[in-house]
Amino acid sequence: MWEPLFGAICAPGEVRFALWASDAEQVELTVERPEGVCHTYPMAKSEDGLFRAAVSSVRAGDRYRYRADGKWPYPDPASRYQPDGVHGPSEVIDPAAFSWTDGEWRGIPLQDTVFYELHVGAFTPAGTFDAARARLPYLRDLGINAVELMPVADFPGQRNWGYDGVALFAPARCYGRPDDLRRFVDEAHCLGLAVYLDVVYNHFGPDGAYAVAFSPMFFSPRHQSPWGAGINLDDEGSAHVRRYFIENALHWLHEYHIDGLRLDATHVLVDDSPRHFLAELSSRVRASFSAAARCPVLIAEDTSNDQLMLLPEEDAGWQLDAVWSDDFHHQVRRHLTGDAEGYYIDFTGSMEDLVHTVRRGWFFTGQYAPHFQRNRGTDTARLPLDRFVFFIQNHDQIGNRAFGDRLNHAIEPALYHAVTVLLMLAPETPLLFMGQEWAASTPFQFFTDHYEDLGKLVTAGRRREFAGFASFSDPQRNASIPDPQALSTFETSKLAWEERDREPHASTLRLYRRLLQLRRDHPALQSRRREDLYVTAVDEGALAMCRQCGSSALLVLVRTAGRAEIDLSTLAMADPGPGQTWTLLLSTEDPDFTAQPAPVRLTGTPPVVAFERPGAVVFRGA
Repeated sequence: MWEPLFGAICAPGEVRFALWASDAEQVELTVERPEGVCHTYPMAKSEDGLFRAAVSSVRAGDRYRYRADGKWPYPDPASRYQPDGVHGPSEVIDPAAFSWTDGEWRGIPLQDTVFYELHVGAFTPAGTFDAARARLPYLRDLGINAVELMPVADFPGQRNWGYDGVALFAPARCYGRPDDLRRFVDEAHCLGLAVYLDVVYNHFGPDGAYAVAFSPMFFSPRHQSPWGAGINLDDEGSAHVRRYFIENALHWLHEYHIDGLRLDATHVLVDDSPRHFLAELSSRVRASFSAAARCPVLIAEDTSNDQLMLLPEEDAGWQLDAVWSDDFHHQVRRHLTGDAEGYYIDFTGSMEDLVHTVRRGWFFTGQYAPHFQRNRGTDTARLPLDRFVFFIQNHDQIGNRAFGDRLNHAIEPALYHAVTVLLMLAPETPLLFMGQEWAASTPFQFFTDHYEDLGKLVTAGRRREFAGFASFSDPQRNASIPDPQALSTFETSKLAWEERDREPHASTLRLYRRLLQLRRDHPALQSRRREDLYVTAVDEGALAMCRQCGSSALLVLVRTAGRAEIDLSTLAMADPGPGQTWTLLLSTEDPDFTAQPAPVRLTGTPPVVAFERPGAVVFRGA
């Protein structure tokens, strides 16, 4: 079990308040009644350095702030809701008042999971939890079983990616109230969908971070991050900092029934203490659900490629469940588009390197990486392949491009369909970014809504970020990069749902539905064991992948370059077994999957497969 500490916690007959204000001598709680009357209550400083108060006259719905040493009152750093924005008063929320209907929910095993990443504000025209909830049946019917929300912790302004969050316990009021998020999760569970949440523990946003205003010890004098001072995980006061972030994770998992967390940029969490923060976080999460029917999943976004993230604590690991594999995306992008600047410099994009990445889960296992200017990565042999999350698009890899263009904006549909087959039929855990399934025409650009002076700095920083790239070195070209502060940048990033029924989007959507059904139901795709995967480069423009489980087998050919033939008799892996032959199961050139098919020709036994253009075919052993 878990009992929350920080924030305003509703208990029988009272509301309990707890605040860490490391530099304060005195703290007062001010409660603001709807009729405009304010009541002030002294808070007692306890031996553990926290200020506490228990007030019997406070109820859910009341608003409150804290005043430290007589200074201007600030909202609660562990507020459950900020109805007037991150600078306004906090609202007392009683999570127990919500009536859940998901008592039978047991979650989705990681090895069966297909993630769908979405931004609540840009997923629907209305941009709310309720509007996103109305689209959940669509995701279920598509074949998705896990929705991953980009961060929803409240931020300044009315629009943001979420990585500028400052009220880390409060769902952003522009998306709805806390119970609206609970209804989203409850409905998802009733439909058989898990819900994951992206959380940010490596920095605070630049405006409204009142946790730091009360306790400067949240920042480390010894560590730096891309956003300035690093989070203090190993110095004086770090015990409270660690407790705050761990409690935040437990709050989402318990109070909102979230199924798992994606931990943003964990490589930035510098911790020289004997027990890494992430190991403690993982242990605390597991302990708090030890008696529950489900155990939440913790996923890292981490560039280190360090197996310790996924190893158990008895092997000095952090015992996380999975990790995003940027290496797969970068190999795919380099191979398909030739991108070679920034971190792409570390990748050749050769078919052989792409195959190695599929075999290993990530590419770098100790080799020198020029972009990082060091050796990077460790061996993956001890790690199941489903522990690696693969994607060909995500919010970063689209939105961190100058114009927010998607992969399908850079390559032809036939090639997009080919790499989609590789993503969906590889043994690693796939992630889709919203709209990917119909090759959305809309970009996903970087957007913010900061106050004017800060907004100007963000806009200038965004353009300065790309000035070192050859295509944006020209000042006029650089100035054409969309302004993050402009409302139009946000509006342009919203999905155009009506285009799903038009070509070429409709046929792409049918392909995704078919591949998701195949991944879910075909026996050959149920094994995630390395010994049941065979993948090889046929040539620089094609690969072959065989998936086996027991007596069932699938053979996948992916062609990424031009017109060519592949003779199955030359592939050692292409032996379906005694008395079996390969029967065509799917081709990306099937009329259902393309408006203008260029059929793949099969001749002989075993067949010679002739591609007229990039594409993919799937055979089953029969």
